[in-house]
Amino acid sequence: MSVWFTLLAAVAALGLGALFYLVTRVRRFSCLRRLAETHRGLSWLLATGAVGLLFLFWLVNLYAVFIVVLHLALFWLLCDLVAWVVKRIRHREPRRYYAGAVAILLTALYLGAGWAAAHRIRETDYTVETQKATDPLRVVLMADAHLGVTLDGDGFTATMARIEALRPDVVVMVGDYVDDDSTRADMLAASRALGALETTYGVYYVYGNHDNGYFRHRDFTAQELRAALTESGVTILEDETALLGDGYALIGRRDRSSAGRLSMAELLPGPSQRFTIVLDHQPNDYDAQAAAGADLVLSGHTHGGHIFPAGLIGLWIGANDATYGLSRRGDTTFIVTSGLSGWAIPFKTGAFSEFVVIDIQ
Repeated sequence: MSVWFTLLAAVAALGLGALFYLVTRVRRFSCLRRLAETHRGLSWLLATGAVGLLFLFWLVNLYAVFIVVLHLALFWLLCDLVAWVVKRIRHREPRRYYAGAVAILLTALYLGAGWAAAHRIRETDYTVETQKATDPLRVVLMADAHLGVTLDGDGFTATMARIEALRPDVVVMVGDYVDDDSTRADMLAASRALGALETTYGVYYVYGNHDNGYFRHRDFTAQELRAALTESGVTILEDETALLGDGYALIGRRDRSSAGRLSMAELLPGPSQRFTIVLDHQPNDYDAQAAAGADLVLSGHTHGGHIFPAGLIGLWIGANDATYGLSRRGDTTFIVTSGLSGWAIPFKTGAFSEFVVIDIQ
């Protein structure tokens, strides 16, 4: 608890510092500089009011406010540094405060692109080859819908129509399907759409760290989520294996945050005659999965980095073995998807939203 309190206190201090910095920068615009010569207090009030307009992003959520404030302060600081260098080179003050205008424009463009990257779901394709199976298998991988952030029940249903048109053999949802702010209506609509997918071998699901909820304030329970999925025809795997046709095995793991989760060696004692696909929400057990002889490991959780440089930090501190994309260790192929959406923040500046099509040949 003390760690979380310290983290929240640090975030709050950073946000307040960024807000104060922005107010002081806005006062440098020529109109407020002139006003400050005769009405100092009023200039501060107007600058504070201008920065306060950023809180309109609270209509999205509080996290959007923090992201906008932090990025604007950062871009403004960089623009001020560039302006200072230019001033030193030219040996004179600029007539207008161009740095502020450029900072606002750059922030709008950067976060506008991040908004589009989060809300527009792309298709990403991979091909994996094997000698273990004679029949090809088309797998569609999804993760991190976090229903309600950038994707509601209707949006999820529309995405399922795109996926069904690809004629998948099997569809897998690898955790964080819902979040604390997801609504019952969105969850039920999405579950119906997920279960209605026409596939050769069905739709499979493993839990992520957010699915059971942290704060318990949403309008449905974990038991109701489980019931909605199973009643829709979705198969939930919790340290269990499903056989697909003659040549494939699908192992669904409990999330790393779950008590009593089996080790990879217990789930797969050694290389199998079947091509083995492991579903594991968090990509951080790569050595054990490679040692156990898994052929393909599918994960989400990282959102592809979500807000730059969060993905790099996750690698530096050892929270994840990979952030995004395809990698290999020995004979094992690992794929991490950036997900259909992401937790809380409606921007993606370090990635984009996607579902993944994997053709195993």
